[in-house]
Amino acid sequence: GKRVKMVNFTVEQMRSIMDLKHNIRSMSVIAHVDHGKTTLTDSLVQKAGIISSKAAGGARYTDTRADEAERGITIKSTGISMFFEYDMQAGEVAELSKTDQDALDAAIADKQDTEANVQITKNSYLINLIDSPGHVDFSS
Repeated sequence: GKRVKMVNFTVEQMRSIMDLKHNIRSMSVIAHVDHGKTTLTDSLVQKAGIISSKAAGGARYTDTRADEAERGITIKSTGISMFFEYDMQAGEVAELSKTDQDALDAAIADKQDTEANVQITKNSYLINLIDSPGHVDFSS
């Protein structure tokens, strides 16, 4: 049968990229109840290779509580970190200052020298994503 490649990143890559502040993006999915927040989150989790494409959309990966699974709704916010490769030159990009860009280039070069088995490039990003409930109380 066809071999399916799952997780697109290693623990070492996740740990390594946490040192590169310019390559970290944090975001939250916020919308009304039943407007697809968890479905969107599942799709992003699938793209990162954490769940299969068959499971995306129905997995409700970030709904980890028994009552969430039972009711089919998100009750508590859940965060997940994922590793992505994205070529900023191919899309819109917020430019770094020359000093920050030089520091980032040096940090990436250092990572490539000292952690030979971890492939971190200028196109590597850590995405911190929060799937939030669609009701009024966002404090959970």
